[in-house]
Amino acid sequence: MTEIPIDGARGTVELRNGVLHVRWIPGLAICEEAAVAVMSAVNELSRGRPFPMLVDMAATESMSRGARRVFARPSTVARVALLGASPVDRALANFFLSIHSPAAPTRYFTCPEEAMRWLRLP
Repeated sequence: MTEIPIDGARGTVELRNGVLHVRWIPGLAICEEAAVAVMSAVNELSRGRPFPMLVDMAATESMSRGARRVFARPSTVARVALLGASPVDRALANFFLSIHSPAAPTRYFTCPEEAMRWLRLP
């Protein structure tokens, strides 16, 4: 297990059992700078290999337009499961998915086990 803090103490990125895990701090407004920082940590951990990624976005406050553009860019991420718990989380995820066509297959989940099953699909 290797964990990298997201620049500015915004959260962490960890590669565990073949899955990248992104955890944002509660109440974070994800700006473009934070999105670039998390993708930099993802690239550092993946070293060019494709991995699925679980993003725990529970209690995330908002996501800027610039951050959404960063997350929609092609990367080494194979697929993305957005994990949330509240109607706000679902609204953020649905808004992102309706406006952008992410380079990797992306789905929203409220159940961690379902998200992990989907991430491990061939």
